[in-house]
Amino acid sequence: MTIRFIAPRALKSALVPVLAFAVSTGIAQASPQHGPDHGHSDHDDHDRHDQDFRFHDQDREHFAPHYQKDIDHWQHNSHGRPHFARGERIPSNYHFQPVPRSYYSQVPPPPAGYQYGYYDGYVVAYNPTTRIVADVLDLVTAAATR
Repeated sequence: MTIRFIAPRALKSALVPVLAFAVSTGIAQASPQHGPDHGHSDHDDHDRHDQDFRFHDQDREHFAPHYQKDIDHWQHNSHGRPHFARGERIPSNYHFQPVPRSYYSQVPPPPAGYQYGYYDGYVVAYNPTTRIVADVLDLVTAAATR
């Protein structure tokens, strides 16, 4: 065998354990984590994780004042607004703004491994690694129905 045939095989053999580790680490980060309910008594169980994480109606009141100008804009220009739904994967061409912790100091934090992001009138709890949505607050539609 020549060096030209040995090198690719050695490279493939070395990459298999590295890829296996990377995949297992990603899966571990996406696994549901349990945590306290933080005082929201309308949960049937007191564990919050990505499968059962849900925003509450009163959570909207904590986010909306920070995005009011944007909410007003989208109420009058909703034709170009995307739609995000619980359990769906966010397309890679959408880039969420991180929601500052001060905006949700009265709201429980997102599930472990997840974060709050903002895009065009939506506050979304999502996993930045898998881009899966745990739940969505549509601030624009809620403001229109008040």
